[in-house]
Amino acid sequence: MNGLALSRSFYETIGKPALEQQFPALMSRMAIGLAGEGSECLGFDDELSRDHDWGPAFCIWLEKEDYMQYGAQVQAVYDALPVEQTGYPARPYSPTSAGRVGCLCTQDWYRRYTGLEEGPVTLAQWRQIPEAFLATATNGAVFYDPLGHFSAIRDRLQQFYPEDVRIKKMAARAAAMAQAGQYNFPRCVKRQDAVAAQLAKAEFTRAALSMLYLLERQYAPFYKWMFRGVKQMPKWKRTAVLLERLTTAQEEDAIRLMEGICMNMAAELRRQGLTEQSGNFLLDLCPDLMAKIQDETLRKTHVMQE
Repeated sequence: MNGLALSRSFYETIGKPALEQQFPALMSRMAIGLAGEGSECLGFDDELSRDHDWGPAFCIWLEKEDYMQYGAQVQAVYDALPVEQTGYPARPYSPTSAGRVGCLCTQDWYRRYTGLEEGPVTLAQWRQIPEAFLATATNGAVFYDPLGHFSAIRDRLQQFYPEDVRIKKMAARAAAMAQAGQYNFPRCVKRQDAVAAQLAKAEFTRAALSMLYLLERQYAPFYKWMFRGVKQMPKWKRTAVLLERLTTAQEEDAIRLMEGICMNMAAELRRQGLTEQSGNFLLDLCPDLMAKIQDETLRKTHVMQE
């Protein structure tokens, strides 16, 4: 059983009856689920994940006024729940995991990951939030939310970036892939600068992974899970194979793999109507991408400023 399913079972069989008994009037104003930090919220947890911050647990989100009045009482009931579910011990508390589960304030929770109580609205606000933070704010699952406010913010964030921001980010990633992989990596190889070549390969790989999420309108998670998520994208299975081979490829093989990855992404950019360029050198596609941005201020920013 993965952590998310285990936590849902823990809530439905143990948590829900206890909360209904202790807070019958407050239940209609609670949102309950599991989301935020942790591999189980992404569905990526395994046996190795169980050595820390893992186990049956859930979040209880209260609106600010309710949290100020009832938060401590709700947390006390949560802390008193049985310490085991279907043979798995409850998640142990540690200072590093504080604020991940238990009774939480809705407004504080969204501020933690977006900097704003209701999430971003303006283009500038969207651009300031790291992609992984938005992935964290929208992962997992909501089990119960009759009030609907927590889910309304979540649903809006899950609709993904405004299109201008998505295109601007893709232009920046395309420029980074071209600079690091298609241009600088071969030059570093010719100079026999192995360290610089490895750095260029790493820059290319990270930009490529981010680009795939942007093309699929999904937030890229914490770097540790970026490739794991890409492997689950049906459209990009062949590109995932190329990226995996790239990690150990040397010199000419690495150059060919990078070109193959760029070719696949250029084709998708054309399919999405974002460029009319026929070539695969991604820097040449950037002017078309930038021209698609409707906001004048954003369109005038440097292509790599993102």
